Amino acid sequence: MTPPGGFLTGTGSFTTGDLALLIVVLVLLAASAVLALAETSLVRMSRAKALALVEDGRRGARVLVRLTENPQGFLNPLLLLVLVCQLVVATLVGILAHSWFGAWGVVAATVFEIVIIFVLGEAVPKNWAVHHPERAALFSAPLVSALVRFWPVRILSGALIGLANLLIGQKGQYLGSAVTESELLAMADVALEGDVIETDERALIHSIIEFGDTVVREVMVPRPDMVTVNADQTVEAVLERGLEVGFSRMPAVDQQVDDVVGIAYTKDMIRTVRSGKGGDAVRSHLRVAHFVPETKRVSDLMREMQAETFHLAVVVNEYGGTAGLVTLEDLIEELVGEIVDEFDVEEVPVERLDSGELRVSARLAVDEVNELIDARLPTGPWDTVGGLVFDLLGHVPVAGESVTVDALRLVADRVNGRRIERVRIVPIVLAAPEGDP
Repeated sequence: MTPPGGFLTGTGSFTTGDLALLIVVLVLLAASAVLALAETSLVRMSRAKALALVEDGRRGARVLVRLTENPQGFLNPLLLLVLVCQLVVATLVGILAHSWFGAWGVVAATVFEIVIIFVLGEAVPKNWAVHHPERAALFSAPLVSALVRFWPVRILSGALIGLANLLIGQKGQYLGSAVTESELLAMADVALEGDVIETDERALIHSIIEFGDTVVREVMVPRPDMVTVNADQTVEAVLERGLEVGFSRMPAVDQQVDDVVGIAYTKDMIRTVRSGKGGDAVRSHLRVAHFVPETKRVSDLMREMQAETFHLAVVVNEYGGTAGLVTLEDLIEELVGEIVDEFDVEEVPVERLDSGELRVSARLAVDEVNELIDARLPTGPWDTVGGLVFDLLGHVPVAGESVTVDALRLVADRVNGRRIERVRIVPIVLAAPEGDP
């Protein structure tokens, strides 16, 4: 006999109560899918991307920014709600299947729950969120923001997370993971591969990020390459020297390079000569010299140059001796690459030879060589290829002397006195053992 308000099924009757439970199951399954979509999209959304969406004027972007500022604030409640929805769905489906089909209904319900909950409640929404992260995040942000502000959800999830932290001995608040320099560099590489940015833009991004870690010693003009004038020389002689080398500023020294007493500006010398004082000693027409340690970061030095309006600084080592000099142009070149003007007559830093070898300036940084030829030359107290050759040989080389490292032969191609000027990099091709094809 059919009970009131229902009809017979295989082993039981379908009542209005069963219909209500079935509707609840469908609603909870849909809620689970929406929450799963929100979880995936919001976790994949970075704060930087959310800010970009705000700048684009996308609806819901400001709510999205607030959520990404504190991922823990929405992630724990979301995980709790998804779990509750799926557990309730599984329980109700089991009850209905048992009432309709008996013991076999439990088996059928288990299979049904695995397939339906996984496909409709997990795989479909999460995969859609992966392929449409912005749309999914903007759609779900207002809903999630309302849910995490709902006090029962906030209190319950907070209590459960507090219990979990107590059990594992975890203290403090999760602050999220900061974006590291290596991640930014990798993002630039991925953007280049996806044709989002150009090669030059990628190189500029790398230069800007690495700029903060560079110290003055790596970009300075070393002591042997410095052009100085004697403070007792006449203004006319100093002006002639400045015009000869094409420099607008030159350090003036007393007896040796370690005794820098000021900076001679060519434009000051021109004014002095035109006023009829060309025979004066340049000492009385110098400007104050700025001294910086060789370990100073170039980013700090650039800000200092901007604030105090000077373009040249003398670099000193830990013993107070002159290690070199650095100009504002040197700092800018670290960002945008070499700047060549009509007075620059230096050799190109890298020459590619027909034999596949490279001839580079001994002053070229080891890091630049590694990036240029995808090598793994060692780093250490030295900064340049010439310094590496000196360290590996242990003595001043003669022209043509070489050393092998990382399947490369480094040849002292040109040596001037005790100084290496050019290094030839020769890849070593290992011969195949006899009998190999």
